Amino acid sequence: MKKLIFLLAFLLTAGINLQAQTADKLILTTQDFLNTLDSEQKSKVMLTMEDSMRSKWTNLPLGLAPRAGLRYGDFSEESKIQFHKILSAIFSSQGYLKTFSIMQVDDILHEIFEIKFQNGEINEETINMIRGLNWDYGNYFAAVWGEPKEEGTWGLKFEGHHVSINLTMVNSEYSLTPLFFGSDPAVVETTQYAGIRPLSKEEDYGFWFVNLLDEDQKAKAVFEDKVPGDIITSPDRPQWISEYRGIKGSELNPEQQKVLHYLIEEYIENLEVQKADEFMAILHERGLDQVYFSWIGSLEPMKAHYYLIHSPDFIIEYDNVGFLDNANHIHSILRKKDGDFGEDILRKHRMDHEH
Repeated sequence: MKKLIFLLAFLLTAGINLQAQTADKLILTTQDFLNTLDSEQKSKVMLTMEDSMRSKWTNLPLGLAPRAGLRYGDFSEESKIQFHKILSAIFSSQGYLKTFSIMQVDDILHEIFEIKFQNGEINEETINMIRGLNWDYGNYFAAVWGEPKEEGTWGLKFEGHHVSINLTMVNSEYSLTPLFFGSDPAVVETTQYAGIRPLSKEEDYGFWFVNLLDEDQKAKAVFEDKVPGDIITSPDRPQWISEYRGIKGSELNPEQQKVLHYLIEEYIENLEVQKADEFMAILHERGLDQVYFSWIGSLEPMKAHYYLIHSPDFIIEYDNVGFLDNANHIHSILRKKDGDFGEDILRKHRMDHEH
């Protein structure tokens, strides 16, 4: 028993130390990034924690939703190199590469529509509307809220079409939700980039899992509702879902539980390893028994479909409908209950500092 207690204490201490190391790295890389900027750029990128934009997010393109901060396309090469180091500290290599694949797909999407216009498939009015949306690899914005330092509160947002990354830090604790990733197209079907799928496993593991269910299980998990046109917790809707529905993890056999675990891991392991471990510890503390899975729509790819993974602690949402109803346009999100924009750690900080 003493050995077990010692081991648990050691693991807890190690986890705290690793989290502090990650926080230090995030602080230092953000400071290094800021040091590459001139005074005018700093005035654009550095905003206050009280700024209302800090706790808002959107996945819309720049032409529909202007952003606060400094445009990525206006970074110098030195600034871009330093900013990549921030993202490498936030994400695993998996999450880091997804971020820039999604940004690259914006340029591919723009090229696809220009080709359609040249081939006479869309008219001038349509192409002008599309150009006005400002899809572009450079049209993502970074904002730093407060001053990145060891004590106190600060945050960072990196956001544009189909990416919303929201970091909030209080001393050595930090939050990374809501974390939104999308991809349009979900699979590139033309140009030299045909075949690229930035969010491939989010789709593939979802189909793998739902098609492992037997008919009785599908009767609980699969709903005949109209497929949502977007994730249910989109920016203009309530940011949490209170009603649980679908099939519970306790109703799955071991193989099904394993694949559901793979699907959850795909989202969580986008994060840097210490933050991913923190999420996995939350999942394992309750176990899959209290996780609900629900599905709406087709059980085959390239037809509209949606799924929700819902636990008392976190939500994963995935939607693949698209404006052409061709299921080639993914939206997905990971969020933690009471944790979006660091709500939980900021509340704790305020309570600890009340006099």
